[in-house]
Amino acid sequence: MDIAHLHFLVAEADPSQRAALVEMLGQLGASQVTEVPDGHTALRCFQDSFTPTVDVAIIDIALPGMDGLELIRTLAGMKCRARLIVIGSQPASLMFSVETMAQAYGFDLLGAIARPVSASRLGALLAHYAPPLAPAEREPKGPTFSFSEIGIGLQARQFEPFFQPKIELETGQVKGLEAFARWRHPEHGVLGPAAFIDALEQNNRIDFLDWSMIEKSVEHCRGFHDMGIPISISINLAPETLAHPAFMQQIAACVGRHRVLPDYITFEMPESSVLTTDPSFVERLVRLRMAGYGLAIDDYGTGRSNLQLLARIPFSELKIDRSFVDGASKKRALGTVLSSCLGLAKSLDRMSVAVGVETKEDWDFLQGLGCTYAQGYHIASPMEASAFPGWLEEWRQFF
Repeated sequence: MDIAHLHFLVAEADPSQRAALVEMLGQLGASQVTEVPDGHTALRCFQDSFTPTVDVAIIDIALPGMDGLELIRTLAGMKCRARLIVIGSQPASLMFSVETMAQAYGFDLLGAIARPVSASRLGALLAHYAPPLAPAEREPKGPTFSFSEIGIGLQARQFEPFFQPKIELETGQVKGLEAFARWRHPEHGVLGPAAFIDALEQNNRIDFLDWSMIEKSVEHCRGFHDMGIPISISINLAPETLAHPAFMQQIAACVGRHRVLPDYITFEMPESSVLTTDPSFVERLVRLRMAGYGLAIDDYGTGRSNLQLLARIPFSELKIDRSFVDGASKKRALGTVLSSCLGLAKSLDRMSVAVGVETKEDWDFLQGLGCTYAQGYHIASPMEASAFPGWLEEWRQFF
């Protein structure tokens, strides 16, 4: 990309390293570069109203006076919107932690580079630069609805599942679909969970949505089978819904009504709710599995797992959170964590599902690690049921 119009700040303590960075930026096409030797001088570049706005700040962790970590924290408190590149002599694993810290402070980080810095590596990070969005663009506010309005929509059967394919990495075959709740609103079009989840949870009626998705997903499962597509479907299930005394009877009636075997239905529950010592809840999980339904632990890695407890839960799939998948092919520390999660699933003789596969690089990386299934936008975005058979036909042309 053309970076001539961007204003760069190079905050580097070592004069020769600083000069080298400025020269690299010039070779890459930069024409506006401010260089400073310490953290306090760098901070003044953001505070001085007469200084051109800094678009990209290249920050050395070991700055004198105010080091790079303190500078990042201070800039975050100022709501700084510059893109950051962090450099340092620390090991790659520690630089990854610095990236994580900067992102936690709210920065859109272009990346971190362990010395020595090369022009090719710097150019690769700058290629991902995009102008920061205005606050209104960053946080678009959709329509809000009351609990009663959502209830009317549920009663009118305006809610329906959209399906995202789950692919077996070894063969490329489509092995399942995950259902995502969508509201086909008569005035506002198709709405995602942000429009309705909070109101349902605040009123302790997430089960209204769960049963709507269960009923329609099982119905579509039957429809796919009738088309000669014997696909399995995964459905998100809140612990409150499973805890209802009549849950097992109701789900048995549902699959019986649509003539679908329990083997074709997997319930997904978040790690934080499944890993419990509550005996009655664990009993419900056991009964679910004994009846033939699959059980997937969703968002794995985001909670505080007790491995001994994890081994005792009768789950069939371990769904690894997207935060450990997206970019794992390029970040060693992230790849190590992902590999560990996959190894855990394999050692427990469970299937693994990588969520959030966004690039071919991550797809190839997961294949090399022996992951069972993958899903994400690299494969397909969630689609309405009627679009799936056509998509499947196109996918099969490649495998």
